[in-house]
Amino acid sequence: MAEKDYLYATTAVNTGGRDGESHLADRSFEVRVSTPKDMGGPGQGTNPEQLFALGYSACYHSALEHYKSEEKITNKSQITTTVYLLKDSTDNGFKLAVKHEVALEGMELDKAQELADKAQKFCPYSKATQNNIDVEVKAVEYEEGK
Repeated sequence: MAEKDYLYATTAVNTGGRDGESHLADRSFEVRVSTPKDMGGPGQGTNPEQLFALGYSACYHSALEHYKSEEKITNKSQITTTVYLLKDSTDNGFKLAVKHEVALEGMELDKAQELADKAQKFCPYSKATQNNIDVEVKAVEYEEGK
């Protein structure tokens, strides 16, 4: 890829894998990485699935905001993204699945689902994961302070 082909790039560095440390190259963000207790690890840090959920939810919400802006919708919105780590029987390893719960304050669920589906097609994370992992997008009732 030529340098002129992209709008932005960032670099992350990890040492120690799931039980180590990850940081951005400029050190503006650093995090201890740890295997979850549920998987037999110490659970004394953040895990890759949590980091993926944070990034995907922010990116997806930005895509939703794009369509809200286009349609002049000002309702508050909230995305709850759950990332699942599943066993993969094809190689005895692991794979991911994602569920986005999309809530727009005071909006009918049918209209919220329509916007959620548009955002799913527009989000760069969604494009990157398309046909690679199972992603469910579901409109839900808005709950203040969730």
